[in-house]
Amino acid sequence: MKMLLCSMGLTNKSIENALLDLIDKSPEETTVAFVATASNMITGDKTWIIDALARLKNLNFKSIEITDISAVGKEIWQPSFEKADVIYFEGGHTYHLMRWLHKTGLSESMAALLKNKVYLGVSAGAMVTNPNLNPKLSNLVYHEEKIEYEKMDGMNLVDFHFLPHLNTPWYEKMTKENIEQLSKQTHRKIYGLDNQSALKIVGDKIEVITEGEFCLFND
Repeated sequence: MKMLLCSMGLTNKSIENALLDLIDKSPEETTVAFVATASNMITGDKTWIIDALARLKNLNFKSIEITDISAVGKEIWQPSFEKADVIYFEGGHTYHLMRWLHKTGLSESMAALLKNKVYLGVSAGAMVTNPNLNPKLSNLVYHEEKIEYEKMDGMNLVDFHFLPHLNTPWYEKMTKENIEQLSKQTHRKIYGLDNQSALKIVGDKIEVITEGEFCLFND
């Protein structure tokens, strides 16, 4: 399985190069399915989505298809996923996205789908790969009042907890010190990544790609 888990997406050349290295063909031959479902519960300015799409466009991919697993039926989004070389799950509301991953059955079928594809998860799109959504961990990162916090199974594609936006002004509690305290409540590894960092995963091998800061606890 090949995955790139990002805090803020393709924010620098190192992360861009990591993605291109995971793809077995040139960008001009590569098809991307961009899943915007997590952003549906976020109101206000969404230029961050436009920025994410612009970064993809600048890499000269063959095509970028935007889809939403909560807005259209499986007969629409499944063909998009099957023909895509990269499945990009954008950020937004983690619990909203996870509910739809369960509802559509993607949480169970994703591992098989990724046998010959790259999973690119950004923020919420990365957190749903965790073994579960732990309210104590999620509350550290997001304040998602529209859906109550509860413990929920993740896709369990990784055996650690990924926490994005380390040292970001938007999330004042997302600090190394707070993550260290939370790490004492779980036996699993916890990665905290800032917006210039990502995890490149190939099988069991995990590589931190960073032009910024990250932390790792319970290693």
